[in-house]
Amino acid sequence: MEGKKYKILLCEDDTNLGMVFKNYLELNDFDVTLERDGRLGLAAFQREKFDICLLDVMMPKMDGFTLAEEIRDIDPEIPLFFLSAKTMKEDIINGYKLGADDYITKPFDSEVLLMKIKAILKRNEELNKETENQEFDLGAYHFNPKLR
Repeated sequence: MEGKKYKILLCEDDTNLGMVFKNYLELNDFDVTLERDGRLGLAAFQREKFDICLLDVMMPKMDGFTLAEEIRDIDPEIPLFFLSAKTMKEDIINGYKLGADDYITKPFDSEVLLMKIKAILKRNEELNKETENQEFDLGAYHFNPKLR
């Protein structure tokens, strides 16, 4: 993960938690866009390219579950974590059914969450490298991404 500055979309309506966690992530070399509601989060996602999304579940204007569905329609592969005070089993299961890579309940340990973020980004980066270096044939044509 050295060298590249990963972009994080953080959607959190709690101003204090959002700013504290944004600052913590930036101190750890991430570029963070903080949005305070789901609609603003969706607008940011449509406007910019992110490497991972961290979504609160209970937000005004558009909840995190709905936002996740919208994000998945645009980019089905982007890593996505829910950060939520909702701890009911049904909510957690719903989060995973929507394609979450993790569902973190509040309060959470920032350092542990940071390690989870780094792990998923590293794994995603390795998968992308494997995919972009694959050669393939399509009919009479041979494609080699390295030669582009």
